[in-house]
Amino acid sequence: MTRKLISFDWAIKKILRSKANFGILEGFLSELLFTDIQILEVLESEANQDTEDNKFNRVDIKVKDRDEKIYIVEVQFSRELNYLQRILYASSKVIIEHLPKGVPYSEVSKVISVNILHFDLGKGDDYIYHGTTRFIGLHNQTELELSAEQQQLYSAQKIADLYPEYYLIELRNFNNVAKDTLDEWIYFLKNEQIEDNFTAKGLKEAKETLDVLKMNPQERLAYERHQEALHYQASMYESTYVLGKLEGRVEGLVEGRAEGRIEGALSIAKNMKKMGLPVQLIVEATNLSAAEIETL
Repeated sequence: MTRKLISFDWAIKKILRSKANFGILEGFLSELLFTDIQILEVLESEANQDTEDNKFNRVDIKVKDRDEKIYIVEVQFSRELNYLQRILYASSKVIIEHLPKGVPYSEVSKVISVNILHFDLGKGDDYIYHGTTRFIGLHNQTELELSAEQQQLYSAQKIADLYPEYYLIELRNFNNVAKDTLDEWIYFLKNEQIEDNFTAKGLKEAKETLDVLKMNPQERLAYERHQEALHYQASMYESTYVLGKLEGRVEGLVEGRAEGRIEGALSIAKNMKKMGLPVQLIVEATNLSAAEIETL
């Protein structure tokens, strides 16, 4: 029987910041970015402070890939509204927080924003989206490229390598069929379970470390409260969304009927006026004002 594991958002908040557990996050990022990732450190930043806020869990880490390139990765697990603007703000803040005063802009850190989502962010049928920055000519549609000197100065091959990258993982769109090792990670993120035949990097460590049964009573109580809070937030979000749509339909129906009555009254008033009937009679028949009738 496949055992239930600690949810990844709780793991980010309480467990994966420890150096002893870096292998789990390294495995996930290696599968997602298609390169071997080594975590150098968890960065000291406002985002990494441990709070009781269950709405937004995030960790900023400095990593190195197989080509010895160093950049900052922020992993976020959230259920927030206005999320697209939120990740733009967060990645910008990371850049500012980790740019020492007085250094040239060429030292701006490359940021990769990894976002694990439990809600529908937009209209689309995929479950992993990747966003980069490109500059395309308005007239000839060619892409702006770095010069050889810039490539050497910035240690980058293309402009997109300098700007933040965004990964959006929409768990609701995943059909629970793991076709490759990255899908195995998505399966775990969505279902909090790891099948015995999964071989993705980091999942073996996750299966051992994130076992709910290994939690002491105090840890389990805190975890259960966290889960209850998430269920409540999800219910409130769903209720607000459904209620908002219902209220919108009702308001639209009322407004539509009101507009229809007004248009009907105006049409009747026009016909009565053409027939030469007294204004007072038209007022009584249509409930329009004398001034409104005079303008027809």
